[in-house]
Amino acid sequence: MSASEPFGLDALSESVYRILLLHPEDDPAQLAERLEREESEVTTALEQLADLALARPPGAGGRWRAVNPELGLAALLARQESEALRRQREMERSRGALTGLIAEYASLRRQSPESGVEVISNLVEVRDRLEQLATDAAGEVLSFAPGGPQPAQVMEASRALDQQTLERGVRMRTVYLDSVRNDPATVRYAQWLNELGGTVRTVPALPLRLIIADGATAVVPLDPEDPRKGAVLLHSPGVIAALRALFEQVWEQAKPLGEAPQRDSRGLSDQERQLLRLLADGLTDERAAQRLGVSLRTIRRMMSDLMTRMDSRSRFQAGIKVADLGWLDNPADAVH
Repeated sequence: MSASEPFGLDALSESVYRILLLHPEDDPAQLAERLEREESEVTTALEQLADLALARPPGAGGRWRAVNPELGLAALLARQESEALRRQREMERSRGALTGLIAEYASLRRQSPESGVEVISNLVEVRDRLEQLATDAAGEVLSFAPGGPQPAQVMEASRALDQQTLERGVRMRTVYLDSVRNDPATVRYAQWLNELGGTVRTVPALPLRLIIADGATAVVPLDPEDPRKGAVLLHSPGVIAALRALFEQVWEQAKPLGEAPQRDSRGLSDQERQLLRLLADGLTDERAAQRLGVSLRTIRRMMSDLMTRMDSRSRFQAGIKVADLGWLDNPADAVH
């Protein structure tokens, strides 16, 4: 994978961009000759560069012009950050809507056995049903695993079942929190899953705990804030479709476990930006730590570091500076 692929450039478009920077006088035919490619392929690549604001179409001079990479790539990065922020906000709105949906369906289950909902309050029975779903899965298992680093006993208990599931050819995609990257045991387990054919990605925060088996059954907590209260098994196609869409939305913005964390144009990591958003929404340090899957001590260390970078002496002053600096605004606004 080339360094530019994360920006949406394929190999040919990247090559055309480089040649155009070096030889601004070249027309598409000359670029095609240098690259030993068809002129139509080069023209398509130029159009892609124009869509990404990395090249300007022929004007009065009749020639394509490459945009200065520092300006072009900065603008492109800003647009991608803006899109990521939009998706993150959509995911947060979805979380609240799903919490209400789960409660509503749980109520329906108590009124109608045909509602396509099973409420299980016994945690032992919940674990048994999850094992049965994994054993019966034939195509795909999707899951959100919030809570940060996974307990060693849970990972060990899951190892044999996960291996059997993957060896049957079942696809497994799992999203953990970014905080697991700091836990060697969870990282080793995730790498082991990858080696067997599973795929693991991470995000700063997850909307709820979720498992979807074969696009037919979904398992969510009865109370997303307290999984110990039990689980709800959902079988309604409409609800499954909505949860599947939520999973794909999160999966698209999640980062592969082996990919190095990136900072945005303001120097904020995804986790730092999410922390500021949670605190701005009124969550306590304790709740923010729970949502990010880290310790309270880590939250306070992160805030101390952010306050130092903002040159703030108090949380109140930091809150004002966060607004002044625009750290919770559209990241595109930070690029000049």
